[in-house]
Amino acid sequence: MKISGVDIRPGNILEYEKGIWKVAKTQHTQPGKGGAFMQVEMKNLIDGRKTNVRFRSADTVERVRLDTKDFQFLYAEGDELVFMDTENYDQISLPADLLGDAAAFLQDGMQVSLEMWEERPISVQLPEQVEATIVEADAVVKGQTASSSYKPAVLDNGVRVMVPPHIESGTRIIVDVYEKTYVKKAD
Repeated sequence: MKISGVDIRPGNILEYEKGIWKVAKTQHTQPGKGGAFMQVEMKNLIDGRKTNVRFRSADTVERVRLDTKDFQFLYAEGDELVFMDTENYDQISLPADLLGDAAAFLQDGMQVSLEMWEERPISVQLPEQVEATIVEADAVVKGQTASSSYKPAVLDNGVRVMVPPHIESGTRIIVDVYEKTYVKKAD
């Protein structure tokens, strides 16, 4: 499906210069002189390269629809992550860097979605939010107000997040996987 250069949005998957790219950021610019354009930051889903491209409104680019398949995370083996197809129980190994920083949030048995392009997995989508346990939290500094002050804490997977002052070590919380931010205390 062809779309205009100014209709590109973050998260879109584009076919550009014989590669498959995921749009990370866009910035619409309308200079005082000349036509408007969209400054697009993209990451190649095959080899991981990043690029910045300007698309004018007259430019068109092919938007790619990826097939999504449900998989279950089984275990990590070195730099490889092993997933199982939930329909036919086939196992597949993928490099951990395909997930980036989100790999730290993988848990045994977690349901994930693999985005496939021409039967080849090119990205892994984890649930937006996961439950984690705080293993280390700094003490609250007296005199700080609860409304604006957050303190650093370390989760059981080693990721550092900022949490409200009332959260202590051992507390289960809900964390946004991609933003690495505290959402709420777990029930």
